[in-house]
Amino acid sequence: MEGKPKSYPKILFALLGVFIGAGLFTFIYADGYSYFLNDPKACINCHIMQDSYERWLHGPHHHTAVCNDCHAPHDSLVAKYWSKAENGFWHSKGFTFNDFHEPIQIREVNVKVVLNNCVRCHAGIHQDIGRSTEKPACLNCHREAGHRR
Repeated sequence: MEGKPKSYPKILFALLGVFIGAGLFTFIYADGYSYFLNDPKACINCHIMQDSYERWLHGPHHHTAVCNDCHAPHDSLVAKYWSKAENGFWHSKGFTFNDFHEPIQIREVNVKVVLNNCVRCHAGIHQDIGRSTEKPACLNCHREAGHRR
């Protein structure tokens, strides 16, 4: 009875090593660790975010909120970092294959995160927002909140 060729495990480990090595190189080259932090400058690692960063820097939320305050879930650390990982994957894919909309557009799943964070921060200021049974429509009037032109 013939077994697997003896070189099979070596080839598998070599491919795994190349995959891990390329992943680590990319993570380090792209300052991947910065995305685990709360610094808005991490968002401008990609040139496409420069305009959004500049508008935030000169907008009304600059003194009270950073990117994660609006764009990351606050229910749990797992939800926050899952969202960051998912967005990181789609951003990386888009930029690697030049397959993204310019100017960058928010995905529907992220609109829900932003709206939840609008309610989280502004429920005490706007009386109706915390009691509403409907999905808040904050972005209908405040589309450029945080990123005012």
